[in-house]
Amino acid sequence: MRYLVLGSSLRGLDAAASTLAEEGHEVTLYDAEHPGLPAGVSDTAGDRMQVASKTWDAALLDDVDRVVTSPWFPETAPPLSDALDRGVDIVTEAGLGLERITMPHIAITGTNGKTTVTEVTTRMLVASGVDAVSAGNIGAPVSSLGPDERDVIVLELSSYQLRFIGHGLSPDAAALLNIAPDHLDWHGSWDAYVAAKARIASTARPDTVFAFPAGDPVVSPIAEDARVTAIPCSGRSLPHGGNGVDGDLLVVHGDRYRTAVTDETYRFDLVVAATLALACGATPDGVASVTESFEPGRHRRESVGIVDGVVYVNDSKATNPHATMAAAEAYDSVVLLVGGHNKGVDLTPLATLDVKSLIAFGEAAAEIAAASTKTVPVAGTLEEAVGQAAAVAESGDTVLLSPGCASFDEFRSYEERGDAFRSIVAAMGEARP
Repeated sequence: MRYLVLGSSLRGLDAAASTLAEEGHEVTLYDAEHPGLPAGVSDTAGDRMQVASKTWDAALLDDVDRVVTSPWFPETAPPLSDALDRGVDIVTEAGLGLERITMPHIAITGTNGKTTVTEVTTRMLVASGVDAVSAGNIGAPVSSLGPDERDVIVLELSSYQLRFIGHGLSPDAAALLNIAPDHLDWHGSWDAYVAAKARIASTARPDTVFAFPAGDPVVSPIAEDARVTAIPCSGRSLPHGGNGVDGDLLVVHGDRYRTAVTDETYRFDLVVAATLALACGATPDGVASVTESFEPGRHRRESVGIVDGVVYVNDSKATNPHATMAAAEAYDSVVLLVGGHNKGVDLTPLATLDVKSLIAFGEAAAEIAAASTKTVPVAGTLEEAVGQAAAVAESGDTVLLSPGCASFDEFRSYEERGDAFRSIVAAMGEARP
C-alpha cells in the first residue's frame, strides 16, 4: 500500500512512518516544518520513503491508499479536506498503532479529566501487579508499542485522535467523562466535536465496561444508545446501578474505599478510574492503595503559595470554560484569573461566573470583559493579572488561575503558564518583609 504521513516530525508519527516502511509499504512524508527522514530510520525503510515539504499540493494524494495524520492538522486543513473529498481513508497515529496490538486496552476521553483518570487507572493496575502503561495522548505513542509487550494499555484519547481512530479501537473498558465546548476551531462545529468524542462508545463492544457521568445531559444519551455495559458514575452521590460516593467513602461495585479528597470532581475521577481498572485486572487492595494516597497533579488546582493570608492556586490545565467553572465552584471567595487564547468557544460562561472578583488577561481579555455585565479589569500579561489580583484579594481569599483558554498567546503550553504563575507568586512572597 501507499501511505501519506502528515506531520512526520511530530509525536509518534516518526514511529508510525518507520513501522509502515519496515512492513514494506511505500511512504510519503509531508512536513512543511521539519522536512527530512525520521531519525534512526534503517536503510531498508529509508528506501521506501520520500519526503515532501513546503506548500501543500493535492497531487500528493495521487495513488495514495491511506493517510496517517497528526492531531496538529485540523480536519478542515487542506491535506485532510482534500483527502476526505477524494474518499481516501484517514487514520491517526493512535489508530494505526491499535491495529497492530493484541493487548487488552482501556480507552478514556472527555473534555476535562482524561489525563488524571488515565494516570490513576494505570497506577491502580500497576499497584495490583498488572503490567500496565499509559499511552496515546500521554505516555508512549501507540505506534511505539509492540503487539503484546504489556498486560494492559491505558489510552488517553483526544477528540483529534478519535475523529480518525480507524478500526483498531475495541476497548475492554472505556470512559467518556464529559463533553463541553472545546477545540471547536479544530473540528469546525459543536456537533462535529461531540461526534468525535462519541466514537469511543461506538467502537466499543457489548461486553465493554463503559463508565460515564450519571445524569449528564450530553453523555448519558450516548451511553444509553451504545451497545456497551454502561456503568453510571458520580463524585457526589451513589447512582442506581452504578458507582459513586456514600458519605466520605467511594463505592465501586459494592466495595468501599477511603480517600482524603473532598473535591467532587476528583472523587468522580477516582470512581471512574477504579471502575475501569477493576474491569481489567486490578484488585481491591491495589485500588485502595491509590485512592488513599491520591493527590492532584501539577497545574490542577495546585496550591502554590500563601501570601498575606491569600491562597494562590494554579489550575493552568483548565483550558476551557467547563473546567474553569468546576474549579471556581470548589473554593469560597475567589479572585479568578481567566484568559489566554480562545479555541473558538463561547467565553460568556467565564464572564458570568459568581466570584468575588474576575480579572481577564491575555489575548481573550477584551472578549471576556465585553461579555460581562460588570466591569472586568483587563491585564495584558499573566504577571499584570496576578498583580491586580493581589491588590484586591484579602486574607482568606483564593486567587485562582483557572484560565478557561489555551496558553498559546503568551506561553508555549499550560505547563509553562502554570510554572510562570508559581514563580510570580514565589517572588511576591520573597518581597514581603
